[in-house]
Amino acid sequence: MSLTPSQRTLRARIAAFELHTAGGTTTVAARAAFRGSFEVQVDPNGVLTDAERQRRAEYARRAHMTRLALASSRARSAGRQQIAAVGTTPTAAMEDLDDASTSPTPLAV
Repeated sequence: MSLTPSQRTLRARIAAFELHTAGGTTTVAARAAFRGSFEVQVDPNGVLTDAERQRRAEYARRAHMTRLALASSRARSAGRQQIAAVGTTPTAAMEDLDDASTSPTPLAV
């Protein structure tokens, strides 16, 4: 029996829900390790109190995430500038490529 694309999507969604129900997809350990890396960063010798270490680690994590947001913003701006320099949108550029690939090309002899 062949499934339609929407039926395949529903079947995959059901499978994902069942997988999550079983509890095998939690990322608790990974998230704890990620947060713990900031605690080590702010207190490598372990001399701070737990409360102070956690407070500083939270600010270090926020700084890290803000750096990522800044890098993402710069990358998007650079992409927009490149598009403006070329004078086309990514969609139009892809359409141009599609048109070029469908036109007949002479064979090299």
